[in-house]
Amino acid sequence: MRKINVAIDGFSSCGKSTMAKDLARTVGYTCIDSGAMYRAVTLYALRRRLFAGDGVDEAGLRDAVGRTDITFAMNPETGLTETYLNGENVETAIRSMEVASRVSLIASLGFVRTTLVSQQQAMGRHKGVVMDGRDIGTVVFPDAELKIFVTASPAIRAQRRMREYALKGLHVSFEEVLENVKARDLTDTTRSESPLTKAPDAIELDNSHMTVREQQAWLLAHFNRAAEREEQA
Repeated sequence: MRKINVAIDGFSSCGKSTMAKDLARTVGYTCIDSGAMYRAVTLYALRRRLFAGDGVDEAGLRDAVGRTDITFAMNPETGLTETYLNGENVETAIRSMEVASRVSLIASLGFVRTTLVSQQQAMGRHKGVVMDGRDIGTVVFPDAELKIFVTASPAIRAQRRMREYALKGLHVSFEEVLENVKARDLTDTTRSESPLTKAPDAIELDNSHMTVREQQAWLLAHFNRAAEREEQA
């Protein structure tokens, strides 16, 4: 069967990555978490002490972006794709609140987006990719055969992130997480470079009150229809 590309966009903590990873594993596609790429650059910038107050050393960051080798590999024990930065598994490190509070600033910079979008487009050149992020259906894969836009209420998303932190042994207040979610939403939707927006041909999913299994079934059904259309084209 002819392969397609799947673009999953949406707000932070909507479960985009979980949906993408599960679909990719089910249909045998490659899963790329574009948000993890921006988080990896953010982590690298933090380690290089490129942040100062609310700003960032853009000259130093330009050099840093050129020195970051971001790759993905499947964990054979979990069957999930994990993020590597210059050969180091940083899947846990990039999910910290410190990274979460800085990543929108990094993602808003044009030269960062240009570099990473180019890498992402190269990854999907031969199809068979499920990629999630905030501008996949609008910028990275505007011709993707299936585009999904995921949303949920800020409170629900904050609760989900709290559970993720608890599983990792991290203790953060609900108020802090909720404010971070709202701040991310504002930054992501109002930035000048590739703002978060629903592609005109994307299918919207509000998963506020859906179980993971219900989301998986919904997405797989839409994937099968899109793949069948492509096969018949």
